[in-house]
Amino acid sequence: MHPFSFTKAADTRDALNAGRRGGRYIAGGTTLVDLMRETVERPESLVGISDLPLREVTVTERGGLRIGALASMAETAAHPKVRTLFPVISEALELSASAQLRNMATIGGNIMQRTRCTYFRDVTAACNKRDPGSGCAALKGRNRTHAILGTSEDCVATHPSDVAVAFAALEATVHLLGPDGERRVPFADFLLRPGKTPNREQSLKQGELITAVEVPALPRPLKSGYLKVRDRQSYEFALTSAAVALHVRGGVIQEAKVAAGGVGTVPWKLPAVEVYLVGERPSDALWAAAADHAAKGARPLEHNRFKVELLKRTVARQLRIVGGTR
Repeated sequence: MHPFSFTKAADTRDALNAGRRGGRYIAGGTTLVDLMRETVERPESLVGISDLPLREVTVTERGGLRIGALASMAETAAHPKVRTLFPVISEALELSASAQLRNMATIGGNIMQRTRCTYFRDVTAACNKRDPGSGCAALKGRNRTHAILGTSEDCVATHPSDVAVAFAALEATVHLLGPDGERRVPFADFLLRPGKTPNREQSLKQGELITAVEVPALPRPLKSGYLKVRDRQSYEFALTSAAVALHVRGGVIQEAKVAAGGVGTVPWKLPAVEVYLVGERPSDALWAAAADHAAKGARPLEHNRFKVELLKRTVARQLRIVGGTR
């Protein structure tokens, strides 16, 4: 591990001042510390923000949720309002990691976590995300777990977060605070596709701090849930996953929110699936037909072609779980 300085922020202003000077924010540290140990990340200065008042989980005036960036995964998943209003968030969090990690890791840190691509974490391998311009070893290497959607010639790494898939489906907003004040970024714009600059992963400005993630109110009744398909039952990242929320009234689907994980360079919203569902009556045939649109635009690699069909089946299964069978 390389030398670095550490300061603990007394308040938000203190944190922003340190961030403006180039300090990297750290709370639970469940991802960043690992990357530092592996010398993938070599920050010169860390700023501890765990004491900032950003842990509250509240219901907004319109019936949405505001989740403080420093709320832990465990306390967010267990919060009665999260479980009642948006069980898809609780389920995604509880399927994410071990209980010990969920007790430490924060919501802000979770959506900021970096890929588990083995080439990214191997400092001897070519990786444009870690070392811009060095190439992408995954393109011709072992790419079974890599992305089939949102890829570029420079990067095919998947985004690892489960709860980010739920946030993408629900069209959440990320609240940021920086030297220039507050701003809000739609979740769809917060995490960036690799393009020619895979090393730039979030739309954060220098010194900005995530303060909360806000989930908008959706029509009720609303059923939602998260399905994760992986190589083993626990402590594993998704091969595919699906976050689904459905508002059904009068036997007709009035609104549908669907996103997939494990297949995209960012959590992958599925608008074609959503459009196909709205105005239709729930049925097994509908779920299968809608899910056929899930892999639209996929660009599979040599070892992950199976993900195209697996994605469709995962989405169809979760639509059936949430929407029922008729």
